[in-house]
Amino acid sequence: MTGYFIQAFIYLIAAVIAVPLAKRFGLGSVLGYLVAGVMIGPVLGLVGQETTTIQHFAEFGVVMMLFLVGMELDPKGLWAMRVRLIGMGGLQVLITAAAGTAIAWWLGLVWQTSLAIGLIFALSSTAIVLQTLNEKGLTKTEGGRSAFSVLLFQDIAVILMLALIPLLALPELMGEGGNYAEHGSLSLVEGMSAWLHGLVVVGAIGIVIIGGHYLGPILFRYVVSSGLREVFTAAALMLVIGIAALMGIVNLSPALGAFLAGIVLANSEFKHEIEANIEPFKGLLLGLFFITVGAGINFQVFAEQWSTVVALVIAVILVKGIVLFGLALLFRVRSSNGWLFTLSLAQAGEFGFVLLTYSVQSNVIPVDVSQLLSLVVAFSMFVTPLLFIAYDRLVLPRYQTAENDMRDADKIEEQAPVIIAGVGRFGQVVCRLLRANNIPIVALDLEIKQIELLRHIRIKSYFGDASRSDLLETAGIAHARVMVVAIDDRERAVDMVKHVKHYYPNVWVLARAFDRGHGYQLREAGADDVTREVYHSALELGGHTLTAMGVHPMRAKQMTDSFEQHENAHEDELFEAWKEIEEGINFSPRYGELFMKLEEALSTSMQHGWDELNQTEEPVWTPPEQASEGSR
Repeated sequence: MTGYFIQAFIYLIAAVIAVPLAKRFGLGSVLGYLVAGVMIGPVLGLVGQETTTIQHFAEFGVVMMLFLVGMELDPKGLWAMRVRLIGMGGLQVLITAAAGTAIAWWLGLVWQTSLAIGLIFALSSTAIVLQTLNEKGLTKTEGGRSAFSVLLFQDIAVILMLALIPLLALPELMGEGGNYAEHGSLSLVEGMSAWLHGLVVVGAIGIVIIGGHYLGPILFRYVVSSGLREVFTAAALMLVIGIAALMGIVNLSPALGAFLAGIVLANSEFKHEIEANIEPFKGLLLGLFFITVGAGINFQVFAEQWSTVVALVIAVILVKGIVLFGLALLFRVRSSNGWLFTLSLAQAGEFGFVLLTYSVQSNVIPVDVSQLLSLVVAFSMFVTPLLFIAYDRLVLPRYQTAENDMRDADKIEEQAPVIIAGVGRFGQVVCRLLRANNIPIVALDLEIKQIELLRHIRIKSYFGDASRSDLLETAGIAHARVMVVAIDDRERAVDMVKHVKHYYPNVWVLARAFDRGHGYQLREAGADDVTREVYHSALELGGHTLTAMGVHPMRAKQMTDSFEQHENAHEDELFEAWKEIEEGINFSPRYGELFMKLEEALSTSMQHGWDELNQTEEPVWTPPEQASEGSR
C-alpha cells in the first residue's frame, strides 16, 4: 500500500511543480504535464513500467472529455456541422492515410504494414487539442470548430480502423505480438458473425441513446432526492464508466459512446450539475495521461535512432500540415483560423498508441517498428504545445495587424474641441455621452472593426494611430480643449499622455487606467484626470449588494460615497509612497502603512453605518425579491 502512495505522490508533485511553471512562462498546461512526465521517468527514473498500465487508465480522461463536449452540443448543432464533420474530416483521414501509406511503402515496408501506419498517423490528439483550445478560449472560433469536427470524425473512424487492422495480419509475424497481448479483456462480440455483430453494435448505441434520454433524468432525480452530493458524483461517474464499458465489450470506441451520451443529456435539467461533478476527474485524468506520455518515452531507442525519430516527426508534421492547410483553403477557413486548424491537428494522437498495440497483437506491425513509431507519436504530441505557441506569437499577431497595416490612416476632414483616442467598450460610452450633449468630437482608433461599429451608430470616427504626432495635429490637438486617452495598450497610453502634456500643456488630458498602478503611471506622466476602468462599476455593484442585504438604497449610496471619499482623501499620499517603489525600493513600508490606514478608516466608517442600521427597531428596507417571498 505504501508503494502506491509513494507513486501517487511522485506523479502529483511533478504536476504541481511543472504545470504552474509552464503556465507562468506561457507554455500551457499540456506541455507542463509532458515535461513533468519526462522528468520523473526517463530523466530521474522515479517511475517505471507501471506507466503503461496507468496510461490505459488515464485514457479514460479522453472519454470524460468527449462526454462533456457532447453535453455542449445538441442534435441540431451536430447536424449543422455535418459538412465539416463528413467532408473535412473524411477527406483529412483519407488523404493523410494515403500519404502515410505511400511514404511507409516507399521506405520498404509491406503494403499491409504501410496501410496500418498510414491509418495510425491519420489521427490527431483529441486530448491535447481540445484541452488547449479550451484553455486559450479558441473553441468557438472558426478554426476551433473545424478542428473539433475533424477530431470527432477521427474518433468515429477509429472504429473502422479497429475492424480493418486484423484483416491485414502477416503470417510471418505470428507469435511476435504475444508480449503485447492484453489479458482478461472482455468482448461480447468475439466469434460472432458479421451481421450479428452489427445488430449488437446497433443495439448498444440504441441503449445509450434511449436509456440516456428516458432513464437518465429518472436516475438523477432519484439521486437528488437523497440530498447527498457525493452520491450524485458517484451517479455521474457510474454513467460515464458504464457507457465506456458497454462500448468496449462490443468493440466500439468508449469515447464515441460517451460523446453520444453527452449529446443525449445536453438538454437535461441536470446538465450543469453533471458537468461540475465530472470536470475535476476529467482534468486530473487528462493531466495524468500527459504525464504518462512523457514518462513513457524510451530514450534508449531514441539514443540509438534519434535521427530517424526526428526525421519522422518532422515528416509527420509537414505532411499533415500540408494536407490540413489544403483542406482549410478548400473549405474556406481563412486567415488565422486556417493556421489554427493546420497547426492544432498536425500531430499524431493518443489513439495512435492504442492502434499500435492492437496492430502488434494482430501481427500487422513488427515489435521493433512499433517501438520506433511510439516515439514518433509521443514526440509529435510533445511538439504540439510548441505549435500553439507559434500560432500565438507568430501567426496571430501578424493577422491581427495585417488588415490594419494594409490600410493608410484616414484623412481627417474636421477638427473638434475633444479628441478621443480609443473607441472600444470604454471609449464608446464617452463618445455617446458627448454626442448626446451636442459636443463635437474626433474619435481615433487602430481597430477597423471598432471604427466601423461607431460609424454604424453615426458617430464620426477615423482609422489611425492617435500616438502619431502628425495625426494629432491634423485632428486639431493644438486647439483642442480636452483629450481622452482610452486605448488598451497601457505603455502606449502612458507615452501618449507624456507627449501631449509636453507639447500641448494647455490640453486637459483624461485617461483610462487599467488598475491602480497604471493610474499612478498615467498621473506621473501628466494626466489631469485618471479613471480606473472597473472602479466605479465595481463600486456600484457593491452598493447593489448592500441593498440586497437589506440596506436602504439611500443608505447604500451614502456608504459607497463614503468609500470613495476615503480613497480620494489618501490618494495623494499613496501616490507619493508609490513613487518610492517605482524608484527602486522593492517594498515601501510607508505605502503599506498608508494603505492599511485607508482600510482601517473604511472599516470604521462602514461599521458605524451598520451600527446605526442595527439600532433601528424596524428594517428600513426590504428588497423587492425578499418582500415577494415573504408575502407568499
